[in-house]
Amino acid sequence: MKKVSVIRCDNYDYENVLKSIERNLENIGGLESYIKPKSKVLIKPNLLMKKTPEEATTTHPIVVKVLCKKLLNLNCEVIIADSPGGPYTQGSLKGIYKSSGMEDVANDLGINLNYDVSDIKVENKDAHALKYMDIITPITKVDHVINVCKLKTHGMATFTGGVKNLYGCIAGLKKAEIHYRFPTEELFCEDVLLDICSYVNPTLTIMDGIVGMEGDGPSAGSPRKIGVLLASSSPYAIDTVACKIINLDCDKVPTIRGSIKRNYIKKDLSDVEILGDDINPLIIKDFKIPSTSKDFRLLSSTLPKFLHEPITKLITPKPIIRDKDCIKCGKCIEACPAKVMKLKDKKVVINLDKCIRCYCCHELCPKKAIDIKRNFIFKLLK
Repeated sequence: MKKVSVIRCDNYDYENVLKSIERNLENIGGLESYIKPKSKVLIKPNLLMKKTPEEATTTHPIVVKVLCKKLLNLNCEVIIADSPGGPYTQGSLKGIYKSSGMEDVANDLGINLNYDVSDIKVENKDAHALKYMDIITPITKVDHVINVCKLKTHGMATFTGGVKNLYGCIAGLKKAEIHYRFPTEELFCEDVLLDICSYVNPTLTIMDGIVGMEGDGPSAGSPRKIGVLLASSSPYAIDTVACKIINLDCDKVPTIRGSIKRNYIKKDLSDVEILGDDINPLIIKDFKIPSTSKDFRLLSSTLPKFLHEPITKLITPKPIIRDKDCIKCGKCIEACPAKVMKLKDKKVVINLDKCIRCYCCHELCPKKAIDIKRNFIFKLLK
């Protein structure tokens, strides 16, 4: 039975977060049942891009601070590491550590932030798709990885929590290469993301759901108070419980569908035990999912094979740039896996015929200047 603890936490007051995390850890067996004293532990938060904690794009620093302090009490050697979206450089890391509050956590507690921007090619013999991957070096040098994710929606994956957060273990722009090699939802979300998660195999997953993100996440959505912290040794199980809380059908989340296909969790979720506070009063019935949500998947799956690809391409939502808000910073062009974006006549343009609909441009735009638009045909069909 996979245990997931859910504890109500209404704000980021240090003492409130501390009590909630302690209750969560106690419910799943206690921190020391997973982490031995003097272990080397890597904290993997969600540090997608240069955002402040209040914007709810990144894992809140207080959650990380509480967890790090408990590990220091076990005399563990602790390092915070992530490979955010875009280039994996010391300069970009420094800016993100500072804006996200991780720099303050490290300074207050005397722990290390990772500035080693090298990577190591590793083999995952059990992988379904990604047999070899370029993992950031610090992942390979620790005894334990603790996955400290943020509860958010996601344009391509619908939901990002425990499983999706570990995509940040892939080095820098090599994430874009993977997107290009595996462009479809099924390949990328159901195979690649699960291959990465199974390789990293986090010892614990802690989810920051005090304030999450709804709408067109993971960066352009809106902060939404959810009021919970979750903990589990299973990133697959914790995602299912988080989806219950935001009233999101697990069948619409490809990473969960993939987890079921691999028997990481059962289809009826009968092997997931929810501990702690009753989640029923916590459920948010009007939580907004992304406009890119793949509810047309059921439609396309009923079509003849020869129509599947053209119809899916036609009705799949597409990225559209709002020129008046675009600052021409080039981050979208740099991150585009298919290399179908360019600056032309002082405007960023997208070749939509060759766009693979990964929404990396939308995800990494610092000004939220890229919208995801549905085709009018899809609206009619729906």
